[in-house]
Amino acid sequence: MKELENNFVKFWFENGILFSKFQKDTVLNLDRIKQAIEMREKISGKQKQYWLYDITNIKTVPKEVRDYAERHGQDYLYCIAALVNSHTTKFIFNSYLKLNKPDFPVLFFTDKEKATEWIMEIKAKNEINSIEE
Repeated sequence: MKELENNFVKFWFENGILFSKFQKDTVLNLDRIKQAIEMREKISGKQKQYWLYDITNIKTVPKEVRDYAERHGQDYLYCIAALVNSHTTKFIFNSYLKLNKPDFPVLFFTDKEKATEWIMEIKAKNEINSIEE
């Protein structure tokens, strides 16, 4: 299993899915989000990935960090399942996505198993579509 980590985030692969998890009580700033994006691109080999993004340990994300991630952090992705730790957070983010649709599927979950199942469904559909082409 290929892994990459620093003092605040870890990336690894399981069953063809890229996983990442932030360390406990991570405060994201511009430098950290830039590092995380670089790490994700490095571990993925700049190839498109299905990503389960566990953000349950993030303490704060300032607006400048969110804006930077939205502009620079969406390359090489088929989809993102983001894992959050409350149903309220999940509802807020998923409602936001209905108004601001990204170029690829993104959905927020509170259950890792359900997030993984959703990614596997998208992955299977993409594989079927690529065979048919």
